Amino acid sequence: MNIEKIKTLGELKSHGYTSKSVKDELRDNLIDNIKNNVNSFEGIVGYENTVIPQVERAILSKHNINLLGLRGQAKTMIARKLIGLLDEYIPVVKGSEINDDPFHAISRHAQECIEELKDDTPIEWLHRNDRFSEKLATPDVSVADLIGDIDPIKAANMKLSYADDRVIHFGMIPRANRCIFVINELPDLQARIQVALFNILQEGDLQIRGFKFRFPMEIQFVFTANPEDYTNRGSIVTPLKDRIGSQILTHYPKNIEIAKDITQQEVNITEDQSHIKVSEIAQLLLEQISFEARKSEYIDVKSGISARLSISAYENLVSTAERRAMINDEANTVIRLADFNGILPAITGKVELLYEGEQEGVEYVAQGLIENAILSLYNVYFPEIKKLEKKDEKKPYDDIIKWFSGNEGLEILDDSPDSLYKEELSKITPLKKFVHEYLKEPPEDSLYFYMELVLWSLTIHKKLSKRRFDQGSQFEDLFGDFIKGI
Repeated sequence: MNIEKIKTLGELKSHGYTSKSVKDELRDNLIDNIKNNVNSFEGIVGYENTVIPQVERAILSKHNINLLGLRGQAKTMIARKLIGLLDEYIPVVKGSEINDDPFHAISRHAQECIEELKDDTPIEWLHRNDRFSEKLATPDVSVADLIGDIDPIKAANMKLSYADDRVIHFGMIPRANRCIFVINELPDLQARIQVALFNILQEGDLQIRGFKFRFPMEIQFVFTANPEDYTNRGSIVTPLKDRIGSQILTHYPKNIEIAKDITQQEVNITEDQSHIKVSEIAQLLLEQISFEARKSEYIDVKSGISARLSISAYENLVSTAERRAMINDEANTVIRLADFNGILPAITGKVELLYEGEQEGVEYVAQGLIENAILSLYNVYFPEIKKLEKKDEKKPYDDIIKWFSGNEGLEILDDSPDSLYKEELSKITPLKKFVHEYLKEPPEDSLYFYMELVLWSLTIHKKLSKRRFDQGSQFEDLFGDFIKGI
């Protein structure tokens, strides 16, 4: 259908156009996608077998949807993906405030226009990108904002009585007629405002003030909410939950590989940073930090650990290496384990601490998350240190500790050139031998990262000492007497 040539109601009729409700549009287009094996939710990673099938079933059932989950679980992204299931264009009566269907006009303006002009009624075409409305629920939201109210200025200018429906100012919901309307953080909406939605959800009509008319609205509602026990800010009133067709629980990535894919998709790395190499082990360690945070005794897990933590941390990590490369005028560089000191600001602002965490301090907690992530990954590649705690037994890392007892230690500066960084680590010959023994042929871009990983793990287990200072870190022997007593 060539919409550029269809500009009146008569022309629309002659082309045999049939109007649909917004829920029928979503359903029909989803059915086409499923039959043709087209992914309707491209870019939503990790929900292929859990959340997405439930969303599709809700659309097929023509339900309004509530996406319930912790922060950073792609709830809003899923809602926005529904735009792609709308028809590309729909006709509306020209000048209509509420996107009147030319075949089923409901506003006074549209009805009078059709009554007067009949088939000459002008129409315009509304693109699907203009059929998505979104509102963040905040305490200051009113019924007038969402639904509408009497406009005294309009009444005065038009010299109309308040009993005349032409003085109505429509709110966001009626203006979203035949569209998708999203309310984010629904529990934050005051209970009396939630009550105002009852009639729209159940009967599909709109009532403003005391006017005796019904506006049958065609709207696909999508709500997003955190679990009700997240905070004491509010909750979804029971009758409203009862009127929402499908409540779908979202979740965090179930494994590191999925989390890594999400971060890679969402991270904002510029072309200027393409010379920074982030090895596979560095990416895994970064994602492990979020997994450690979600089980930390210092963090309120009910508040959630957003995927934005990993995304922001990745960006900080790359920027840390980029800054170092600029200082040393290096064309290329690889992420080091020491660079993870640069991601602390990305963690400290994204975790909500329990009382115990507040006592320890957010930076201490963030540093602890990095250390726990290091230990989790270390045990994947190397012998677990604690399981080798037997007196007089030869341990794989003994030669590394012995090297430190006979030398002054090792100093790794945060901004040292790559050549000096590698030279310093290479001095510990037992360390390089240890890594090669267990990893056989470690990737070239990861060898020194693994060497650092071993050193950090030994310091966490109190086999070596690590002292952090402004310019870097110093690794030293933990005093011979303590080592002999192990």
